[in-house]
Amino acid sequence: MSATRLPGTPRLLRALNDRAALELLLEQGPLTRARIGELTGLSKVTASQLVERLEERGLVARVGEQAGGRGPNAQLYAVRPGSAHVVGVDVGPERVVAACADITGAVIGRVEQSTQDTDDPVGVVHNAVVRVAGSAGAQLSSVRRIVLGTPGLVDPGTGDITFAYNLPRWHRGLLAALRDDLDTPVVFENDVNLAAVAEAQSGAAQGLADFVLVWVGAGVGLAIMLGGRLHHGSSGAAGEIGYLPVPGAPIPRDVSRRAKPAFQQLAGADAIRALAREHGYPDVAADAVRAAIAAGTSGEPMLDEVARRLALGVASTCVVLDPPLVVLAGEVGQAGGAALAERVQREVAAITLVRPRVVPTGLTEEPILHGALRTALDAVRDEVFGSTVG
Repeated sequence: MSATRLPGTPRLLRALNDRAALELLLEQGPLTRARIGELTGLSKVTASQLVERLEERGLVARVGEQAGGRGPNAQLYAVRPGSAHVVGVDVGPERVVAACADITGAVIGRVEQSTQDTDDPVGVVHNAVVRVAGSAGAQLSSVRRIVLGTPGLVDPGTGDITFAYNLPRWHRGLLAALRDDLDTPVVFENDVNLAAVAEAQSGAAQGLADFVLVWVGAGVGLAIMLGGRLHHGSSGAAGEIGYLPVPGAPIPRDVSRRAKPAFQQLAGADAIRALAREHGYPDVAADAVRAAIAAGTSGEPMLDEVARRLALGVASTCVVLDPPLVVLAGEVGQAGGAALAERVQREVAAITLVRPRVVPTGLTEEPILHGALRTALDAVRDEVFGSTVG
């Protein structure tokens, strides 16, 4: 190492130790100074200096005492929840749902707001963010990042929305307008990608670096996780499997005219509703799938047909990416549970050379919103925990 880099070494080591201690406190806290030293391998003196530094920075606080043997009780320390906040927003064609979390990941506020009576997306997001911060008792200035999940394409270069089928008012230039309005870092991310982030954190894909998530709801979409990172593609269109040209549906020649793409025609909610009407099931896709499962043997023909259609998209994806796991999510994927997932798995194995495991989502509530919060938290923790030594 050159002499010019040596002065930076103690500072770098302090930063690394601080980050390790903060992560430990998030995972196992509250902890005493001695326990922090034991878990990080630091001496008592170094661990004490570290805790003092983090306390001075407002990142940790004393939260109690641990009774010991002789002598005074040891102070317990934890990450100070209010040191930073994040907001996640799930944007849909009819409403936005916003949630606020503190830096520990605890969700401390949630609001819903209609989008049907306004042509002003900036105003909608502004009101949702202000309201959810207020409901959480957080100052807007403490909100370090806002992540919005949106259907459609997000340009990986600019971060702007380039195409949102169900949100015609959401357009290029909106990102800059939101950042100016809120004076806070704002990030757009595809909603299905955020569902995959949540699935990796606490759903069916925990512990896996490579998997794909197929969203089956009003639309069909795909998220690709490779090496623990989302794959967006050069234009942000990776995973738009609704546009797969598949047998059984006409292929539109001009998607800009809002014609339904082929796989969407075959396996989206409208197609499943039509199939349900043929079989005498409820006129809601997810309800129809649940009814077919409850019907037992008489419901198998419908389930088999839904699985056959979905398998066309899953198989096309898997012969290119060869993932070990496919997660079926969205309203229909969740409703289908293991009964639908097992059928898709068998059909994919029958028509391709690959045999991925296909499972239903492990999440039941608001995966897009939770993925947005997780994405925001990861970024903010990097910023806050990575700048503890000035």
